[in-house]
Amino acid sequence: MTATSPTPHGGPRKGHRADLHADLSASLTVFLIALPLSLGIALATGAPLQAGLVAAAVGGIVAGRLGGTPLLVSGPATGLTVVTAELIQHYGWRTTCAITVLAGCCQLGLAALRTARSALMVSPAIVHGMLAGVGVTIALAQLHIVLGGTPQSSALANVLGLPDQLAQLHPAALGVSALTLVVLLGWPRLPGRIGLALRKVPAALAAVATATAFAALTGLTLPRVDLPSWRSHALPELPEGPVLGIIAAVLTVTLVGSVESLLSAVATDKLIASQRRTGNRPSRADLDRELRGQGAANVVSGLLGGLPVAGGAVRSVANVRSGAVSRRSVMLHGLWILLAAALLVPVLDLIPLAALAALVMALGVQMVSATHLRTVTRHREIAVYVTTIAAVVLGGVLEGVAIGIAVAVAIALHRLARTRITVEVLDGVHRVWARGQLTFLAVPRLSRVLNQIPTGGRVVVELDGSFMDHAAYETLQDWQHAHLVHGGSLEVTGRSTTRMTGADRANRTYLAHQAHQGHRADRVEQRSHRGSHRGGHQCCRPWTPWMNHCDHRPAAERTIPGAAAAPDALEVMEAAAPTPAPRRRGAGQLASGISAFQRDTAPHVREELARLAREGQRPSQLFLTCADSRLVTSMITASGPGDLFTVRNVGNLVPLPGAEATDDSVAAAIEYAVDVLKVDSITVCGHSGCGAMQALLNSTPGAPMTPLRRWLRHGLPSLERMASRHHAWARIAGRLPADAVEQLCLTNVVQQLEHLRAHESVARRLAEGTLELHGMYFHVGEAQAYLLSEGEDFFDCRVFDSVGHQAGQHAEEHAGHHTAQHVGQHA
Repeated sequence: MTATSPTPHGGPRKGHRADLHADLSASLTVFLIALPLSLGIALATGAPLQAGLVAAAVGGIVAGRLGGTPLLVSGPATGLTVVTAELIQHYGWRTTCAITVLAGCCQLGLAALRTARSALMVSPAIVHGMLAGVGVTIALAQLHIVLGGTPQSSALANVLGLPDQLAQLHPAALGVSALTLVVLLGWPRLPGRIGLALRKVPAALAAVATATAFAALTGLTLPRVDLPSWRSHALPELPEGPVLGIIAAVLTVTLVGSVESLLSAVATDKLIASQRRTGNRPSRADLDRELRGQGAANVVSGLLGGLPVAGGAVRSVANVRSGAVSRRSVMLHGLWILLAAALLVPVLDLIPLAALAALVMALGVQMVSATHLRTVTRHREIAVYVTTIAAVVLGGVLEGVAIGIAVAVAIALHRLARTRITVEVLDGVHRVWARGQLTFLAVPRLSRVLNQIPTGGRVVVELDGSFMDHAAYETLQDWQHAHLVHGGSLEVTGRSTTRMTGADRANRTYLAHQAHQGHRADRVEQRSHRGSHRGGHQCCRPWTPWMNHCDHRPAAERTIPGAAAAPDALEVMEAAAPTPAPRRRGAGQLASGISAFQRDTAPHVREELARLAREGQRPSQLFLTCADSRLVTSMITASGPGDLFTVRNVGNLVPLPGAEATDDSVAAAIEYAVDVLKVDSITVCGHSGCGAMQALLNSTPGAPMTPLRRWLRHGLPSLERMASRHHAWARIAGRLPADAVEQLCLTNVVQQLEHLRAHESVARRLAEGTLELHGMYFHVGEAQAYLLSEGEDFFDCRVFDSVGHQAGQHAEEHAGHHTAQHVGQHA
């Protein structure tokens, strides 16, 4: 549930004026960046220069209005520059316009099928490699114009033609291009107050304007922008050429343009989330709607004789940082482009082509990002990245992406099949290391190494992988059986070196889970609990040191803690199983849990906790819930250190300010979270089977006051609300409350949200629109979370809707794929 305070009288009008002013200012900034970029991209493709202006205007107005990312600015597609140039060379400009229209229709079809999210499944190394390859190709082509020549038909030809071009330098073109680059790179670094004022003008506009003024004042003879009359503007014609070639061209424009737009949309969403508080954020990106908007823009752009359209992160970043608050800024920028194309033609005709070429060449160089290079190197995908770049430069975008995918698949298969198995003797102990996935492909090597170990020796086997198939499982188990029968000893460890003795049935647990379930656990779980005899079921692994979870095995098998399924494979070990140690309680239990944390978990979280210690806590949410031991807040919210500022008490109660026998600890926590930590939201979370609610229902008037009864008085308004006919009922979507206790648990969440609004700090932030309130209910028996929805349903009930994994996937779509963090530097 999201709650905001009603705006005072006159507030909406004032806010509307402020938003309009912010959008107007941002639109002018984006316009000043987009105008030279649109002309430059059109120049790089070999299309009529008006086509760049058409694409920019259509991208702003059509994609801005229909798209699903309010602040994403669309225009001529940088990632399609090379593709469009090739299409113009092969089919001519008018047929290329028709291909753009068909690509837009394909995007509309993909949007209708809701396939936008699948575009984010491409390997980041391939996406970055494709964009870097396009950047290299653009830079090589524009370098010829910078030097005063004409680009060749391919990147290879441009490289081979550089010596001749250097021998025939055009000093005027080179001078103007150099001036453009100097201003472009130096403008953001201007010092002092004057520099601060000048930096408000976009660097791209300043560079092109300076070069144009220099060329005009010095009277240099240079090729300049030549915008013919709009009456002679070329429109599309029916495609002419091989059918398969046309289909391939349409698919290429569709796929490349869609991926570029969607990744830019996610990058824009991330930028907004990192720079703005909740109150002044636009709605999150709807990727299917964004794809639909891009498709409509491409249809219109193609019909009007414009370049293919895609979302561009450079323009979008400028839009966000200029303070835009709605899609009006994007649409206004398109309107300014349209007016400039109609009214500023004499001014635009003064721009030297060398200045535009230098601008686009710099953009191409920036597409080869050092950040991306470091990222793919760190993830050992440099081969995919470099191969994709080379293939795009030498063969084209579609061929490059196909080759990149093939290389990525080959490397993935190689890593899956590549397992290192080594053995060495240390202090009389044979230590066998198996690093990688144990599949049937590794069985020959595994058997060869194991058979080298002498009978009756002491052996330690370390399995450093996350998967074991049945063939490897049986091989290891057969050898283990034979080795133990001949008097040998065996310990099997995971990465954390947690021991599993050869006679321990927990050994069976690990191997059986690996082989029969294709087990792939979370890294911490793998390292913390492999082979531990503290508990046998995968779902309980994070808490097995405490042993306060149920034993998931059938009663007949509950002779040894930690035993697992698949006894038929290891019955020989049954007789050697040791008697389990008695459970430790109290301090011993606590020490055991702490020891497990220090050994297994602390090494993996120490770096993150050290960062939090240095930077301080910056939680995004105050989470107020019950003290019930069955509620593990980090588990049900999938949160980690530094995410939640948590307050727990009996009954998840929020005392009203000034109430009798109030508890200031809750109010103090609320004030600290809202005013000091500046959290974005507050969640009140109730749960099923709450003992506090049961106590409220069973309370008898006149009973002696105890500390518990005094505290539960803060829950009496919830009891009154449930009995009142003047308040909306609370229920779970799809069913009625199971009993009075559940009814009160649900009602209590709604009531405590009302108590929250009475706190001065909360009321103030709600009025400012910078705070959200959420209601949540967790059903312990079902392991199901429910969120309180907006408003009331048809029957005037407050409804708690279930939250499933599909909702989580939808949220991830807005958070996006990690590649979008870096793609935001392109386009």
